[in-house]
Amino acid sequence: MSSQNVTFKNKNGHLLKGKLELPSDQEPHNYALFAHCFTCNKNYFAVKNICNALTQQGYGVLRFDFTGLGESEGDFEDSNFSGNVDDLLQAVEFLRLKYKEPSLLIGHSLGGAAVLFAAKELSSVKAVATIAAPSKANHLVHLLKDDLKEINDEGSAEVNIGGRPFKIKKQFLEDIEDKQLKTILPDLDKPLLILHSPQDAIVEIKNAEEIYLAARHPKSFISLDGADHLLTNTRDSIYAGSMIGNWASRYIEISEKIELTTNFEVVAKLGAEGFTTQMQAGNHGFIADEPVKVGGKNLGPSPYDYISAGLAACTSMTIQMYARRKNWIIDSVETHINYAKDYSTDCENCEDTSAKIDTFSREIIIKGDLDKAQLDKIILIADKCPVHKTLTTPTQVITTVIKE
Repeated sequence: MSSQNVTFKNKNGHLLKGKLELPSDQEPHNYALFAHCFTCNKNYFAVKNICNALTQQGYGVLRFDFTGLGESEGDFEDSNFSGNVDDLLQAVEFLRLKYKEPSLLIGHSLGGAAVLFAAKELSSVKAVATIAAPSKANHLVHLLKDDLKEINDEGSAEVNIGGRPFKIKKQFLEDIEDKQLKTILPDLDKPLLILHSPQDAIVEIKNAEEIYLAARHPKSFISLDGADHLLTNTRDSIYAGSMIGNWASRYIEISEKIELTTNFEVVAKLGAEGFTTQMQAGNHGFIADEPVKVGGKNLGPSPYDYISAGLAACTSMTIQMYARRKNWIIDSVETHINYAKDYSTDCENCEDTSAKIDTFSREIIIKGDLDKAQLDKIILIADKCPVHKTLTTPTQVITTVIKE
């Protein structure tokens, strides 16, 4: 899995910060958008576990902080439930412009209610999943029952939710009171998955029943038996993410992953757009890409990264092979490589061989009980690694082009 920091603006111009999680071995077959719970943020460990489970199934997942929470700009006290729904719609627009519209929406707790409201406005969304969601958006009010009088009388109050202080204004309560799920669920023409724990002490299981009864088919329910409201047990959040991915595959289009075949040792296949390249080496599949700054999506290492990786791996292997033959005890060998030239600049000057000044800077970290003479020998052995020799001796590339 790879992770990218992303930013986009909400309707009021505040910068919202998120993380885009991507599969490590393929371009995402679909994108999903995750809405965190009322007092959580994008970096809450259960959120990350759910997103990780989805990326392992080939989904790209955007998780972000709502206005005024986590790392996002804005004042939480001036936000409300409607603002959260608007934030979700802006996140969808960001994905549409930069990547691809999400086909799957996922929401936890009050975030579950928010994705249900957002989904009815999004034709690109093919499936919706809620985790421990309330059947009424104003379910949160019961958590504030000791502070309601002050909020109504004074216009606001500082309340404690989940051990953290939040300032709640009267407008928040008025807004959330106006949002009734029962008014939209019968007309929500999207497959719906409801995940809930029978032991949830914050949002009781009857909420899942009410959502299920109000929603139209196709609808499904999965019991998170034994889990608490925040999915604090890692196994529960990973299970939830895995089940959501499996369930959604029934309703969203997932292009079949094409296994590349070749009589050669390595094959690389690139389509008509971008630089994300499917790779196959023996039985191992992976991808190559370019950084965003040169027009790629940064979904995988660049071609020069792979050359550096080959040199680093071969160096460490060669040193350990030699040390084992000599019965030298080396606990670990780390080979760090930097390549000095930018790939895109190099490619622009492909015809000019004098423009190529290839420099690999190599640093080797040895953990073991070796004396100076042995370390000096290690330097000589590193230069004898096969990839090092390939890079420092004349080579030839024989090319045949076949039109299909």
